[in-house]
Amino acid sequence: MIICVPKQGGIVRLSGKRCNGTVPAAYSTDAHLRLSLYHRHRFPAEIISHCVWLYFRFTLSFRAVEEMLAMRGVALTDETVREWCLKFGQSYANGLRHKSPRPGDRWYLDEVFIRINGRVHYLWRAVEHDGDVMDIMVQSRRDKRAAKKFFRKLIKGLRYVPLVLITDKLESYSAARDEVRPGVEYRQRKYQHNGAEHALQPTRWREKLMSRFKSASAHRCLSLFGSITSYFRLGRDLSRAGGYREVVKSRFVTWEEVMGAHTAA
Repeated sequence: MIICVPKQGGIVRLSGKRCNGTVPAAYSTDAHLRLSLYHRHRFPAEIISHCVWLYFRFTLSFRAVEEMLAMRGVALTDETVREWCLKFGQSYANGLRHKSPRPGDRWYLDEVFIRINGRVHYLWRAVEHDGDVMDIMVQSRRDKRAAKKFFRKLIKGLRYVPLVLITDKLESYSAARDEVRPGVEYRQRKYQHNGAEHALQPTRWREKLMSRFKSASAHRCLSLFGSITSYFRLGRDLSRAGGYREVVKSRFVTWEEVMGAHTAA
């Protein structure tokens, strides 16, 4: 039998007898719950954050996450996982963005078409040169106005601008760039924006799993999925084993900080 025992971190250590959703006594004090995002949730923050991490980090369905937790003795439903992802996903993604290092000086911009409820939309994406997704936006158009809107959303709140913008051959980029950031070097050559193309693969996997996107909330789902997935999807071939492990460790430390930031001290 298995019991869920939270450890210091976002990953849950499971042992003992079966967990029925009751929060351990050490995690049910008034001081812990006061002003907490997890207030009135019968599961501890470690299990909630672990479910959210599994769903957005890997190409899993809600029922797959339910089964993975059931194998470890944690009884919950796929609807519970869905509600947790809706409630906590955006907060976790925002926390990761705030704690992420400054993006590189080369930004790759790209737009691809997706179908939402049978209608064609365009997924605008910005990827920095290390492959991390910076921002995602779903729009129904692919013109200058849509490009300007995406540019403004991308640079909103930033205190810096890139040295180079790399895009495909879409002329809307250059027209929007001349109005929004005219001083940035602009490159529009074939194959140079492959960094954005490679970053699209997890999105296509998610689209296939969901049998196409069926609602307008796909924008929110893709934004969260892109932020959390790219943060943990590191280029294994870009560093030695020791350096790779250190980076992975630091990413999980950041995740633990983000998860714990919503728990009152």
